[in-house]
Amino acid sequence: MHELPPPPLPSWLEAMLPPFRRYAVDVGASVRMHVMEAGEGLPVVMVHGNPSWGFLYRKVAAELAGQGFRVIIPDLVGLGYSSRVADEDHTLERHIGWMAKLYAELAFERAVFVVQDWGGPIGVGALAASPIPAGLVVLNTVLSPPREGFRATAFHRFARVPLLSDFAFRTLDFPVRGMGLVQGDRASVRGDVLRAYLEPLRDRQTNVAPLALARMVPNDFAHPSIPGLQRCHDFVRSFEGPAAIVWGDRDPILGGVRSWMEKCIPHASVTRTRAGHFLQEEVPVPIAAAVRDVAAKLGVGAPSRASVAAPR
Repeated sequence: MHELPPPPLPSWLEAMLPPFRRYAVDVGASVRMHVMEAGEGLPVVMVHGNPSWGFLYRKVAAELAGQGFRVIIPDLVGLGYSSRVADEDHTLERHIGWMAKLYAELAFERAVFVVQDWGGPIGVGALAASPIPAGLVVLNTVLSPPREGFRATAFHRFARVPLLSDFAFRTLDFPVRGMGLVQGDRASVRGDVLRAYLEPLRDRQTNVAPLALARMVPNDFAHPSIPGLQRCHDFVRSFEGPAAIVWGDRDPILGGVRSWMEKCIPHASVTRTRAGHFLQEEVPVPIAAAVRDVAAKLGVGAPSRASVAAPR
């Protein structure tokens, strides 16, 4: 793999992260993905969603430090410190393609994939495109098309209101400033933590991804995300590798989807928590425990309980 220099981070933000090695990878024409990596051993790929970035997994990475894992955390294209693309380029098919290119560059022989929010369909969709022996840890996400009779959430309906949604997302830092409102503990995303999520999206000229990703969520069965979601669903329904579900039941967006995910992956172990949507901020310990358990079942590593102090 040809690694490229990573974009710089503000010193205050770098101080909030574990000692990651950072680099960039070409995944398309003028498109680079920013990656943070730590440790050696079995690859554990952690894929975030909208509107966060790899910072979201810092506590989980700290819990796994020194336990035989190579933790790999990419930023989705358009978010964090990955390349920006035009709003019309934000399609599920393109995001899956970019992530599949990253997987190919990293040349995994086997890995554990941890996915949340849009990181679910994107991360799992890329795995389905070129499957390898793998384990899955599924956090609050949806890995299938909507079911009959569905209605988009209020958040996703608002994202399609002309002009008003553009102003709120592009100028008022929505929905980043509201991340704490979808948490079990609203204090889990405030102060410097909230500042860390806001930092990569400060440029009003290029912060198109949060709104574009919100509009990637289907509002009808003719939506262009439906085929990719169906392929993802077909893959997880036939998936026989070790799997775990760790869920934030107090998530007002996807909290009620847990039972459907259990039906999609019936052999997965299930851990319910009182966390919200960005559960990595609230319950990193059970997420790390699920990674260790899935890795052990994959035939690599041992379910050690050792951990290090989590960063802020």
